[in-house]
Amino acid sequence: MASSRLLLRFAKPRILENIFTQQLLPQRYLSTTVSPSHHNDHQRNHQYHARNDYLNSWKPPKDPKEAQSKLSRLRRDYAMKVKAVRKEYIQEMELQRLDKQRKDEIKKEALRVEGEERKAAKAAAKKAKAAERQLAQEEFRQTLLKERAEKLEYHKMRENKIMEKKKEKSQLLHRQSSMWIDEPELEGKILEAIVAGTI
Repeated sequence: MASSRLLLRFAKPRILENIFTQQLLPQRYLSTTVSPSHHNDHQRNHQYHARNDYLNSWKPPKDPKEAQSKLSRLRRDYAMKVKAVRKEYIQEMELQRLDKQRKDEIKKEALRVEGEERKAAKAAAKKAKAAERQLAQEEFRQTLLKERAEKLEYHKMRENKIMEKKKEKSQLLHRQSSMWIDEPELEGKILEAIVAGTI
């Protein structure tokens, strides 16, 4: 009882989670077939190198001088082989560096060309928008001029009508004023109108 309490108190949450999930979840059936993975496939298809001549090639001679000369020959051969391998490695690395540099230059050139094409497309789009804007402004200006001309024509027509009405009024006034009666004759005319109205 005390040990389970200690386990619950000091156990990490991940362990507890695993314990509880194992107890609560139903048991899964284990598969006996191994699913092929990259590692297994690599082990199956791996080709091993041929056995090296240096392995187990040392047979200790009885004469120490001969052993020393044999050892120095082995060391010299090893140094020559290491030198050749290093030379080959340096050449491979140089070829890889040149290849990478060439690929980087091709990539840079492709990016530069793509950037120029994008800039050209943007410039063409800007030109097209500017042309559309200019066309719209020209249409708007033409519409404004047309409306202004129509308003001017309407105002002229209105002024002409007003002038005609004024002329008509003044002509009517002139006609009526020609029919006016002077003051001395006015009393006689009034008496005549009264007498004519009573009869």
